Amino acid sequence: MIITIDGPAGSGKSTAARKLAATLGIAYLDTGAMYRAIALAALQQGILLKDNDSLISVAKTCDIELDCGPTHTRVTLNSADVSEAIRSMAVNQATSFVARIHEIRQILVEKQRAIGRHLDSLVSEGRDQGSVVFPDADLKFFLDAAIEKRAMRRYQELVADGEEASYELIMENLQQRDGNDQHQWAPLLEPESAIRIDTTQMTIHEVVERLLEEVRKKGLGRS
Repeated sequence: MIITIDGPAGSGKSTAARKLAATLGIAYLDTGAMYRAIALAALQQGILLKDNDSLISVAKTCDIELDCGPTHTRVTLNSADVSEAIRSMAVNQATSFVARIHEIRQILVEKQRAIGRHLDSLVSEGRDQGSVVFPDADLKFFLDAAIEKRAMRRYQELVADGEEASYELIMENLQQRDGNDQHQWAPLLEPESAIRIDTTQMTIHEVVERLLEEVRKKGLGRS
């Protein structure tokens, strides 16, 4: 069983996917973590973020491993656990440079499909999961929210993690990422068969309950 959840940054898809996977007792795949890991590797190596060839080389040579459990995705980069390090604001800003490169997306799409084949059942979240990576998924969702709400969610997450954060800088980052999404992912973001959910006025509990409702309608997962 494969369930995909796509949507822009800050729409709540990561938390919702993790909680849905935990409820169903299946693996959770955070595909954004893979892009973040490459961005972190590039920063560690001092790669210029506008140097596409060097970024592609990093993507080809770095060793990224994901431990996909029902409640988490632990990320290992070149044998080091970077699950927390990839969540920094610096990595956030660098990730958009990585995600816009077609060759890197192709590399990671193949890795994600391989994970799907290995796990068999999972909730996978990202930007192209239902349209490109797992087009035959059993159930597809697309989550969205007003950008102001998405920026506040991200701000609160960073503050909760003890990191200095600026709401204005986060808003600017999201606007940039949204622009990249429209340019790169517009045909991919929302598969025709995806169920759209606007999470702006919803709590995470309400979002997960909505997802579970659709899962039950499909006769998937636990009764």
